[in-house]
Amino acid sequence: MLKKLQIKKHALTAISFMLPLVVASGLLIAIGNLTGGTVIENYKEAYSIPSALVSLGVLGMGLLAPVIAGAIAYSIADRPGIAPGLLMGLIANAIGAGFLGGMLGGFIVGYFVLFLKNRLKVPRWAEGLMPMMIIPLISSVVIGLLMFFVLGVPIVWATDGLTSFLTSMQGSMRFVFGAILGGMAAFDFGGPVNKVASLFADGLLLEGIYEPEAVKILASMVPPFGVAISWVLSKMLRKKRYTKSEEDNIKIAFPMGVCMITEGVIPIAAVDIVRVVASCTIGAAIGGGFSMMWGVGSPVPSGGMFIVPAMNHPLLFCLALLIGSLITGIMLFLWKKEPVEKIIEDAPEEEMDLSNIKINF
Repeated sequence: MLKKLQIKKHALTAISFMLPLVVASGLLIAIGNLTGGTVIENYKEAYSIPSALVSLGVLGMGLLAPVIAGAIAYSIADRPGIAPGLLMGLIANAIGAGFLGGMLGGFIVGYFVLFLKNRLKVPRWAEGLMPMMIIPLISSVVIGLLMFFVLGVPIVWATDGLTSFLTSMQGSMRFVFGAILGGMAAFDFGGPVNKVASLFADGLLLEGIYEPEAVKILASMVPPFGVAISWVLSKMLRKKRYTKSEEDNIKIAFPMGVCMITEGVIPIAAVDIVRVVASCTIGAAIGGGFSMMWGVGSPVPSGGMFIVPAMNHPLLFCLALLIGSLITGIMLFLWKKEPVEKIIEDAPEEEMDLSNIKINF
């Protein structure tokens, strides 16, 4: 169990390192594309500012596998793991293993570096060289050759197979895949299940598959939008569904949802966890299914409504988001019971009797 938690911790560290790079690179590509830029083929020839932005974003995306591997290795083995981890990520890029190869390489080299730190003994005069030369060199040689000649081939097969499977899906299969991914992304409002779905979508983005990113973005916005819709319905139809405190939380959660921040729903879900989680998950699953079935793709992995213009089908995305949010909102409105406000009455003040107090000198 402890080992499982450690692996999860290292993966989450990689996500925290990766996200700023993914967001910045994706936005650069989106801005460049929207202004007419293309990837620069020859840097010795003249090129425009939009093309420079697109190319910078593409270069940034190429760093994702090394950053993932380096971050995981750093989380496991501290600074001696950074250089070997980055090299494993570069190998993953070179052999076509991509995101999966970067993650696997990061874990393997990280634990190998940790093993060397704990077990490798050198003369006293060489101890200062251990973290900066000896350990990075040995681990890079051993795990690097392992990645090139042993582990790389099955990872490439797995990556190519997954990519081919996802690109070949049609109709109902696409809807089911989008529904599963959307439900996972909304299930725990930014928690571990959401992180798994997010990591999966970000990995496919590196392989040029943009549809899961759109599903992830949609599913992250459905819970706050759906809760806000249920509150609006309760006001319109004069059916109380939320306490004053919950209404104040909804007013905060909605603008957070516009920015793709789901965590604003957590205080509302904590009060009625089953109904809120079920409604949000079902709404996000259906909206995600439609988004995937309609082929909506996003080159940017984060940003909420602000990056919708960068999507290939922004209107269809908004329609899928509206469908998912309406389903969540209507379910919550019909399912939730009228809350009971807790009124704390002021207790009558008792008179203080000072007659029995004695002061001794």
